Amino acid sequence: MSEKSNPDFLRRIRSFVKREGRLTPGQEAAIKTGWPLYGSDSSVRIKPDELFSNKHPITLEIGFGNGESLATMAENNPDRNFIGIEVHRPGVGHLLRIILEKKLSNIRLFDTDAIEVLQQAIPEHSLDCVQLFFPDPWHKKRHHKRRIVQTEFLNLIHSTLKTGGRFHAATDWENYAEHIMSTLNAHPGFTNSTEPHYAERPEHRPLTKFENRGLRLGHGVWDMIFLADAIK
Repeated sequence: MSEKSNPDFLRRIRSFVKREGRLTPGQEAAIKTGWPLYGSDSSVRIKPDELFSNKHPITLEIGFGNGESLATMAENNPDRNFIGIEVHRPGVGHLLRIILEKKLSNIRLFDTDAIEVLQQAIPEHSLDCVQLFFPDPWHKKRHHKRRIVQTEFLNLIHSTLKTGGRFHAATDWENYAEHIMSTLNAHPGFTNSTEPHYAERPEHRPLTKFENRGLRLGHGVWDMIFLADAIK
């Protein structure tokens, strides 16, 4: 049974911790206006060429936060399409506000769990890149099993990536970086693009306010960029 059709996988791992927040009037208005234009239903399998009206390569980001870095990437790369997933409604509203202000046409959004989106909405081998930036580290040892980066999750990511596509993860928790690196190295479908090292932050990944604050405090950040191989 593939991971896309495995209901046990969906029950075991969630991509987020649900945190409700109060919407500002601007965010609420942006959702009302922007969601019908840029929002997607996770229960419907997308057709990328129809969704974006072009055949540009697609980057999918899991957990885009307030969306500013994703909007920057979309604005700087008009020849690339972007799909963002975020369950925090203020973040969705904030990004939609930016999209409407900047008239960005190359972003589409999902507002539900990434596992559900990957299983139900994303066609197999249709993505050129999957991004996972600063996921919840679940830093207590007894909670490590809740970390999203597990073998089953990588199986699912691999099934959505084209051969040669990139999985780009970044974290500011060294222990989680070690976990992600070892889990990816053990997976038969991925090869480290900077083997055996961590990657330098590529220019196309904007620094977030949170990351800048951490860097000023001397915190480290670890980027990992792995390529999807064909599994024989």
